[in-house]
Amino acid sequence: MARPDSNGTNRPDWKMAALAALACAAGAVATAGAQSAQGGLYIAGAGFSFGQAAVQALKTNPEGQRFFLLSVPPETRALETAANEPLAALRARVLEAGGVLYVCQRDVDSGKVRLARLVPGVIAVRGWPPAGSAQLPADARYFPGENPAALPASNEALRRLRSTCSG
Repeated sequence: MARPDSNGTNRPDWKMAALAALACAAGAVATAGAQSAQGGLYIAGAGFSFGQAAVQALKTNPEGQRFFLLSVPPETRALETAANEPLAALRARVLEAGGVLYVCQRDVDSGKVRLARLVPGVIAVRGWPPAGSAQLPADARYFPGENPAALPASNEALRRLRSTCSG
């Protein structure tokens, strides 16, 4: 940003430059804020029961803020239509509060989890592909056909989700 001075030469306008820098910084904060508007990823089955993970997720995320709860066997039982009443009620609270429920595609493929037994809306997530595979290009976050809107916007949460579901 420059403006002519009394000699007619262009000099930097420090006020305009400062405002431009402030606007850039505000844009960066707004972008970061949009990503952090989502809550975290909670994992049931990695030393935590579904109940523990769900209660922590509900406690940590304000209602209406989307957050993510991955269940690995045997904690996937809480996602089944035949889950006992306390688990079913807790699962319903998670969904009402903006939670997104996941299972690992590897557990579906191995038969440890049967999608037909799960409540509607549970999403099967793929882990990292094997080394040397071209299934997920190096610069891509999503597999072909995967719905980005159903997954965390945070790179860290997506990385943890894929890492947990690998293998």
